[in-house]
Amino acid sequence: MTLINLLNYTDRNVVFALFEPIKRELVLSDQQLGWLGSAYVIVLSLAALPLGVLGDLKSRRAVIAFGVGLWSAFTALGATVSRFWQLLVCRSLVGVGEAGYGPAAQALLAEFFRGKRRAFALGIYSVGMAFGGVLGIWLGGVLADRYGWRVAFVALGAPGCLLALLASRLREPRRRPPPTIRATVESWYARGRVGAREALRLGAPLIWLTLAGAALSGVLDRFEGLPRGLDTAVFAACVSIGIVWTVLRLVPVAVRGTNEATEVAATAFGDFLQAAGTVLRTPTLIWMFVGGALVTFAVNGLIAWAPSFLERTHGLPVAAVGRHFGVWGLAGGALGALFGGRTGDWLLTRWSGGRVVVSGAGFVLGGPVCAALLLIDELRLFVPLLFGTFFLYSWYNGPLSAVILDVVPAAVRASVLGAYVLFSHLAGDAIAPPLIGYLSDRIGLRPAMLLLPTAGAVGGLVILIALTTVGRDMARVKP
Repeated sequence: MTLINLLNYTDRNVVFALFEPIKRELVLSDQQLGWLGSAYVIVLSLAALPLGVLGDLKSRRAVIAFGVGLWSAFTALGATVSRFWQLLVCRSLVGVGEAGYGPAAQALLAEFFRGKRRAFALGIYSVGMAFGGVLGIWLGGVLADRYGWRVAFVALGAPGCLLALLASRLREPRRRPPPTIRATVESWYARGRVGAREALRLGAPLIWLTLAGAALSGVLDRFEGLPRGLDTAVFAACVSIGIVWTVLRLVPVAVRGTNEATEVAATAFGDFLQAAGTVLRTPTLIWMFVGGALVTFAVNGLIAWAPSFLERTHGLPVAAVGRHFGVWGLAGGALGALFGGRTGDWLLTRWSGGRVVVSGAGFVLGGPVCAALLLIDELRLFVPLLFGTFFLYSWYNGPLSAVILDVVPAAVRASVLGAYVLFSHLAGDAIAPPLIGYLSDRIGLRPAMLLLPTAGAVGGLVILIALTTVGRDMARVKP
């Protein structure tokens, strides 16, 4: 699961390493680059909740395998584009695949690791996030420098095919053991023809809305005097609606295909409705959701624009940054994720707010460090500030998810995590890349990026408010 998470963030972040060559070849503004960074986040957010429900209803293993295969394929297909809107579509569909993975994976881990071990297990899982986030930029920059940005997309997207096959063999507690690899391949082949017809039927909304969006975009592109980017926005809106509509159609299909479908559907939806009232009365979730949106705004905005910042401000291409500084970013992120998970679990044995304080404190302490990283001109100070920023900004990865899992019923964990992904990304890092790009076009990249550590520090303070509520909310869902 950690290896898949590494690939998740590698494929997610590779586009940030390629901003500058893509900008030159496709002739894009910083704001358009920002939308490339946000496209997958927006679609991921919209698809995470229905795919989380799908994982709760039928098979988290199947949702994970589907997600890995889909995002890998569309990462590689990014190499074939010749226009901005084509790359926007590929990055959007990367978001659908990643939406299927995150909630289902964390809910599955929560079943294997209970009580005081959970945050550390999620912290190990988050090491994949830390390594993948840095490796995507590092390897993407090196490959683009040597072979071109199109090769970088193919090289980082291809390994997902193998991992999708391995993901199909994950074991789920209280469910049937996974089939062998041979049985999996044979079943895929046997169902191939029927599956293709069924996929076309279920995917009809996406197909037709994509065609309609392409036609409308082509028509709008021929008119002069319209706002810049309107044709792209119309196309993206059509595709996004088609994706969400298609994903929503998959839920009843999954229920119908499950043994004893009536009982399963009634139990799953009954548990969901019963838990929904508890979730809406859970103040801790409010602070986690709002604070989580602010900190994801800070983290992902920083990741998105750091390569361009270093190239423009310090004259360092991405490949050189990876060689000289990549190991410090990897070390800081990995150590921070492990430290945050272990410390959160240790504090929880003494205090119900242990995981909450670790989640918020990293951003409160890390805000000034990140601001200094953006303001310095002397590269000799860059390494300690880079290490400190990655270390402190990675504390929250395991504990924050563990807090959410601690205060909701087990039956709807993937669904609630899907809702968290929806809110935190749409209200957080979906906004960050285009907003920083918009400000950069007007006031410069460095002043625009100073918004990020400020948002992170505020988000950390909001998370810390949950210290006043988490004890009661945990007691409410204890067996």
